Amino acid sequence: MPVYEYRCKSCRRKVSVYVKGFSGTPEVACSFCGGKDLARLFSTFATVRGDSDIYEDILSDSSLVNRMMANDPKALLEWSRRMGGTEGENTPEYQEMVERLDRGESVESVAADMQQRELGGVADSMDGGGED
Repeated sequence: MPVYEYRCKSCRRKVSVYVKGFSGTPEVACSFCGGKDLARLFSTFATVRGDSDIYEDILSDSSLVNRMMANDPKALLEWSRRMGGTEGENTPEYQEMVERLDRGESVESVAADMQQRELGGVADSMDGGGED
């Protein structure tokens, strides 16, 4: 069964939709904001490659390796994509991380912001989640 990808015109996030069957156009809504104004994206077909093939491909790319060694956030994103790290990741947090790395923000800055937000959520849930 196919998985179709869309870009939400409201929140600009990529949405993947699993469709039962191949006939007709599915009615879809953004899983992040609920928007119904979506643009269909052209997707690639999945191929199965072994870990050693993927690592060999990455390590043979000296430019990517050098950029990774220099802590280039776009290189980390490229490595993640080559490893298949973006497939099936549809949480808003993961999408935000990918978008920020793609803009060139440092890994440390993105990780610190997301950790702080996560710790804030833990503190909120421990104290009842709101003000009294």
